[in-house]
Amino acid sequence: MKIAMLAPIAWRTPPRHYGPWELVTSLLTEELVKMGLDVTLFATADSITKGKLRSVAMQGYEEDREMDAKVWECLHIAQCFEQADEFDLIHNHFDFLSLTYSKLVKTPMLTTIHGFSSPKILEVYKKYNANTHYVAISEANKSPELDYVETVYHGIDLNDFEFKGEEGEYLLFYGRIHPDKGTKEAVEMALALDMPLIIAGIIQDQDYYDQWVKPFLKKGKVEYVGSIGPERRNECLGNAKVLLHPIHFEEPFGLSVVEAMACGTPVLAFNKGSMPELIHHGENGFIVQDMEEACAYIPKVSSISRMKCREIVEQRFSKEIMAQRYLEVYKRLIIRPESAVAV
Repeated sequence: MKIAMLAPIAWRTPPRHYGPWELVTSLLTEELVKMGLDVTLFATADSITKGKLRSVAMQGYEEDREMDAKVWECLHIAQCFEQADEFDLIHNHFDFLSLTYSKLVKTPMLTTIHGFSSPKILEVYKKYNANTHYVAISEANKSPELDYVETVYHGIDLNDFEFKGEEGEYLLFYGRIHPDKGTKEAVEMALALDMPLIIAGIIQDQDYYDQWVKPFLKKGKVEYVGSIGPERRNECLGNAKVLLHPIHFEEPFGLSVVEAMACGTPVLAFNKGSMPELIHHGENGFIVQDMEEACAYIPKVSSISRMKCREIVEQRFSKEIMAQRYLEVYKRLIIRPESAVAV
């Protein structure tokens, strides 16, 4: 079975720091190679893989702002589809643009829909709904206007996340500094409860950071540690009392939620998007409706078993489970495409 894995090129695959789509693509690629599949990764030239690597862009356009993103995206996608007849399947992690090439080749194409950045892009997915195949990353992220062959949750490498059995002392916000992610609310919770807060992640909205985060920074109270890579991530997640996830959008999945739980850290999240699929209220965290309820539940996180948090990830969100689920989908599409019944 020969698979063309089409990664995004905003960041390296795997990413050095931020880059959730690239991270999932990398984890899946490496696990499939380990399982014996012939996988060619289409990604940036500085990407790292045990599979075969093909590239046109030397590095991600978010890491080299001199690059024109659209130019390199088009060249990158074209490279994959110009070589499509070499493969049994193209697995697209590149969002909607790749779909516009799909009718030009005979090779079947599977697209993992990592999220809808805007309702406007749904028109592209609708146009190619009948001749390509879609995987959802959560039930919450499914559009009623599309057909899906399967829902496959993201998986992580559990070896990268050390379990910490002892409860930490600080609250943690780990994600993009952006209104969607609720950094402001995390700061307000910490101040209201007079508890220390660590904020980690890229600043995606500078004005938002300047207004709602920067004025409240104070050592030992509210600290911003920047975008952390794998080395610091494990320590930051594992030593937290709870991960705060007060999102304001319908989050398609939430890798940070699963990563925190892998370290034994429970999660408190607003009831949006996929959160009820990841968090079992009272078992591995709490799902709340608003700020008042969040502040009431934060002191209760000590009642959550940190071992239970880890066990749930092991049972549902490992890279091995993810890869096996995708392999089952591949077989359905390659061996008997007509059996890939939409769900």
